[in-house]
Amino acid sequence: MLCAMLSLGFGIKSHGIKEGWYDGASIAFAVILVVLVTSISDYRQSLQFLNLNDEKRNIPVHVIRGGKKIQISIFNIVVGDLVSLNIGDQVPADGLFVSGHSLLLDESSMTGESEPVHIYSKNPFVLSGCKVADGYGTILVTGVGMMTEWGRLMSELGEEPGEETPLQVRLNGVATFVGQIGLSVAVIVLLILLIFYFTGHKEGANGSGKYKPHHTSSTTILNSIVDILAIAITIVVVAVPEGLPLAVTLSLAYAMKKMMVDRALVRRLAACETMGSATTICTDKTGTLTLNAMNVVDVWLADKYREVEHLTDISEGFQSLLFEAIAQNSNASVFNPPGGGDPEVMGSPTEKAVVIWGLKMGMDFNRTRSASEILQVETFNSIKKKAGVVVKEFQCGKVRVYWKGAAEIVLGNCETMLDADESIIPLTALKMSEVKNVIEGMAAKSLRCIAFGFREVSAEEVPSGEQLDVWKIPEGPLTFMALVGIKDPCRPGVERAVQKCQSAGIKVRMLTGDNIMTAKAIATECGILTEGGIAIEGSVFRNYTENQRKRELPKICVMARSSPSDKLLMVQTLKAMGDVVAVTGDGTNDAPALHDADIGLAMGIEGTEVAKESSDIIILDDNFATVVKVVRWGRSIYVNIQKFIQFQLTVNVAALTINFIAAVSSGDVPLTAVQLLWVNLIMDTLGALALATEPPTDELLERPPVGREEPLISNTMVRNLLLQAVYQVVVLLTLQFRGKHLLGLEGRADAKDINNTVIFNAFVLCQLFNEVNARKPQKLNIFDGLLQHRLFMGIVLSTLVLQVIIVEFLNEFASTVKLHWKFWLLCIAIGFLSWPIAFVGKFIPVPEKPWLGVRLRPWRTRKTRSNELFESSDGNGA
Repeated sequence: MLCAMLSLGFGIKSHGIKEGWYDGASIAFAVILVVLVTSISDYRQSLQFLNLNDEKRNIPVHVIRGGKKIQISIFNIVVGDLVSLNIGDQVPADGLFVSGHSLLLDESSMTGESEPVHIYSKNPFVLSGCKVADGYGTILVTGVGMMTEWGRLMSELGEEPGEETPLQVRLNGVATFVGQIGLSVAVIVLLILLIFYFTGHKEGANGSGKYKPHHTSSTTILNSIVDILAIAITIVVVAVPEGLPLAVTLSLAYAMKKMMVDRALVRRLAACETMGSATTICTDKTGTLTLNAMNVVDVWLADKYREVEHLTDISEGFQSLLFEAIAQNSNASVFNPPGGGDPEVMGSPTEKAVVIWGLKMGMDFNRTRSASEILQVETFNSIKKKAGVVVKEFQCGKVRVYWKGAAEIVLGNCETMLDADESIIPLTALKMSEVKNVIEGMAAKSLRCIAFGFREVSAEEVPSGEQLDVWKIPEGPLTFMALVGIKDPCRPGVERAVQKCQSAGIKVRMLTGDNIMTAKAIATECGILTEGGIAIEGSVFRNYTENQRKRELPKICVMARSSPSDKLLMVQTLKAMGDVVAVTGDGTNDAPALHDADIGLAMGIEGTEVAKESSDIIILDDNFATVVKVVRWGRSIYVNIQKFIQFQLTVNVAALTINFIAAVSSGDVPLTAVQLLWVNLIMDTLGALALATEPPTDELLERPPVGREEPLISNTMVRNLLLQAVYQVVVLLTLQFRGKHLLGLEGRADAKDINNTVIFNAFVLCQLFNEVNARKPQKLNIFDGLLQHRLFMGIVLSTLVLQVIIVEFLNEFASTVKLHWKFWLLCIAIGFLSWPIAFVGKFIPVPEKPWLGVRLRPWRTRKTRSNELFESSDGNGA
């Protein structure tokens, strides 16, 4: 801009305002255009990131309105709402405890205290931003948004600055390095042009002639120096590839926007890139590989299989106990519409399946719950794999303990069994073996097996007052009541998605809390458990030595009955073996594994807020096929950046070489400041937009994962880049030195202007044709999918139209002249030849060893540092 102002001043002084304003004004206009286009593009991408940040803060919350439990957005909570809280939830607003059991809140984010706080009637105050560590409850909202303690704290902290991804950091370094080379070239060109001008070997600015000591005016000298300085500065502008970081931003923003359409919400930008390098995916079963649409299909009680909807030959007392076990040992709720119709059940899929089974058998859920009082609750978690409740009947005062959970775990605590007539019979070894066979039979049919057990306790055994709140429910000996098999069918297309991962070089492992027989049946159906693969239980893996784990892990496809610590152990072992690990999780206890993995994938529907906050990407539909789409996008980002690097560096090398050789040999440069600024706009901003937004294809899943240490600039890219750069340099320098003769311009007054315009035109058209080459660095068919990428076609065609307008109609601004149609054909032919050159070049073999050592930094540097802090703490991140 400084050069533009000086050039404007000197031009007007030398040639008058009518003729002298062109150079200065055109440079200023070109600079303003480049800055505006780049900044508007950047701003649009930042708006997308802000929209995604709002999406991240949009937490679904369960509230009770009009007696009915419904799900709403956290943004729609109002004072007076009754909010239902369960284990893993984030408290969405300040409030007061109304009801609940064993409600423990992690208030470390507010108070810094790592010990969970027990919330009950004597300590009813609940602060937003805290996490539910255990239990469940209902709170009355007293403050929302900025009127809460959390809101005030967040307003003082302000907005978190955006993180730079490893690829952005690395490309910033590449841009700086290339810029330094450009700066060196510009300084050399500046010195050479100044020497050439003051020794009388170069014309001055605006046709002012050669420098003559004591004859050339000071205004002409200063104007010529400014002209030379503008060329040198413009070389730096072109040489600095600021489009590289911009291309990453564009690619990430585009990918994040499209991934939202594909039902994946990116929480950390770096995960987009890292996902392209994933070598193994450790996935949950329920809801991810299966539909999470559970229903009871098998029932075994009182020594035989029964009809699901009708319990025949069962006493009323047995049925009453079973209904109480179903209704009271559940955090589901049932709403009966006032106008009649089927009851609406809210709760987790497993809870809903069991409650709906009870309703089909004639259970009145709300009446059963109101017949007894809940004294103590132990909520289900993935470590215990069971849930318990203590109830006291209002009529007779009897106290009973009910347990339900993983069949073999509940069965292991049983010593007796409830018979059809309500009598209690011993659970002999033979009978125990029979029940285990039933469990294995259900599991072999891919059913989730849940057992129910109970025991009566005397009123004296139950403590009172505050001691009741910390009383541990007796786990046995229990009386076995019933066994149900819950069917959760595989998602359609999950087998195909697993096959895509396997063909892409990604090993899929299933980690589940289910029975090993159920896990094997589902894994075989999904194509995860293949020939040569093995299925083990978490306890077996846990007890392996480190060497045994590393030896057996390549064969392990399924880990059943796995606890969160088993999942974390597998992640750490895989990472130690050099794998890039993606992990799916939904529970609070999955947070350490999600945090420790290279990419943590939380489930959006069934996932707790604790799991989501520990994750990098949220899978909004809980579908494994979406995980595969995320892998595809991760690889697409990396490939698109490589395409743009190849395109950009070709222009850099060609422009610098042409200007440098021309300046050193003749003291003149063929490309002026305004022309180079136009090239910069095509190359940096429009080129980044065209190449960084190339949509992914299934071909990306036919390649192996991108290695952690794989070169960013591959040998194939170097080959393509050098071929195109050498071609452009040879052709354009030939035009520079022999153009007047070859074009038949000798003797014409405007020969130099026409020659320079042809060079400029040919250079720009070479870049447009090469932009098409850059789409497919390795494929012979560079036109594959070209017409489907409308944005790319629009940018290339609009650039071509603008080039024609600049040369033919804005020639005063661009320092060009109007060209005859034959010169246009020549320029198009020069550009077109880059296609056959690229085609032939792809048959040139390249060595495997990298020519350029431009490598990516290790993935997830920030996460690695936070892991070190996590591991050096008490294990809970405190």
